[in-house]
Formats: sequence, structure tokens, C-alpha cells
Amino acid sequence: MPTATLLEKVYGSFSSEILEPVFSTLCKALKVKLRVVGETNRGWVQIEVSGEDEVAALHFLDREVGLAPVSLRNIGKFSVVGGRVVFSGKDETGLYVDIGVYSPETKDAFIPVQRLQIQLADGKKVPLRRLVEVFCLQNNLPLDVKLVQDVDAQKSWVVAELSEAQLYQIVSWVRFSFDRLIVLGAFFPDVERAVKLSKHFRDVIRIESLGTLEQVILCKLGTDAVGLISNLGRFLPDATLVPFSPRKIQQLIGKPFL
Repeated sequence: MPTATLLEKVYGSFSSEILEPVFSTLCKALKVKLRVVGETNRGWVQIEVSGEDEVAALHFLDREVGLAPVSLRNIGKFSVVGGRVVFSGKDETGLYVDIGVYSPETKDAFIPVQRLQIQLADGKKVPLRRLVEVFCLQNNLPLDVKLVQDVDAQKSWVVAELSEAQLYQIVSWVRFSFDRLIVLGAFFPDVERAVKLSKHFRDVIRIESLGTLEQVILCKLGTDAVGLISNLGRFLPDATLVPFSPRKIQQLIGKPFL
């Protein structure tokens, strides 16, 4: 009976069991029974899959959700891995990303601040805290990284950079010029409900998902994401809401973005 660790985290007031219907629904066309059996010490959801199509189900979940590497043996230089930001802003030397490696011990990806400055700020010496603020690199934000050095078992981290796909997403968000409000720690239907109850549906183009508990509200042109926080926040009391402003990023960089 295969078990696997998904690249989905629970945090805040959420438990791993509450996500079981989400993943079971994904596999409803397959002859399997999926059960959430727990979570790792950092909140990665662990599942057990049984049934005739269990191998197909794991391949499907890997494609749709992602499976954690678990061990250093499963990654190497140039591997592209999904993860979640951790310890955001606590170390001025770089950004840590939990990539789901925890056996026999936890190994994070580490993006040096110099690399973030090159990828996000055209090489300008912008402090890490400022990059974290304007690019919304908050704890639990899903982020894809590419490992750029050989894995060293003696170190507690692996040097990385933003993956090409991740950087492309950020660039497209900035070039599109519309504000976004990132919601960390809420299901998609709950964010939809908050938009309706706060009567801000006229200010919103759509809601997009970055993960099961991570949503993005795309604002209409002229709508300031910061202005939505207080009204939506009262309907999402356990979530973290952070504004993504292309205008502020352009001002920070001082030239057309990338």
C-alpha cells in the first residue's frame, strides 16, 4: 500500500485531515482509496493510496499536485523542485524554501540575496526585506526553485535560484500591471465567499489558485489591492493577505521590468 508526501502544506488552524476530500476528489475517476495519514513536522501532507489504480493515482497526483522528494537521493544539481517559503525575512543573506526534503534530516533550498537581486531587481542592491515585501515572498508562498549547486549532505541547505517558470510568472504579473492580492491560508471557496460578502466582486477579475490553501485575487485596473485587505480580511480571519503591486515594483527597479 504506497504512501507518499504531497507538495501541499497545512498550517495555521488547518489539519491535514481536512484536505482528504480535496485529494480524493482529484482521484475520483480512478479505482483507488485515498487516505490522509498525517503530516510531516513542517506540515507536508502524507497520504496512503490503495486499489487497482494506485500507481496511476500517484503519477496523477505528482502531475497535478506534486510529490515531495523526501530524500536528497531524489534531487541533484539543476533539479527543479516545488516548495514553500520559510523563515521569510529572518535572514538578510537570502531566502529559504522548504522543498520537502526531510529524511534523514530537513534540507531547505537557499536563494542568496544576490541571486534574487539579479533575477528580480535587475542587479540593484535591494535589501532582502524589501524584495520580500514587494514580491510577496511570505511564509507558505508556493515557489518553484532550481538547484544550482551539487547537493552537499553536510549542509542544511542547497543553493538555488527561482526556476525559469517561476520567474516567468512573476514577470508576467508585473508586466500585466494589475494589482493582485495574495491570500495564504484559505480555501478557494472561502476566498470567493469573502469577495461576495465584502461586495468587492466588481473590483475583481477572477480568483486563481497557487495551491490548495493559497489563492490570488486578480484586481481590475484601477483597484488597489491594499484597499481590499481590511474588508476581505474580516471574512478571512485566519488568512494572511499580502498585496502585489506592479507599480511599486516598477518604482523600485527604476526601469521597465526585465
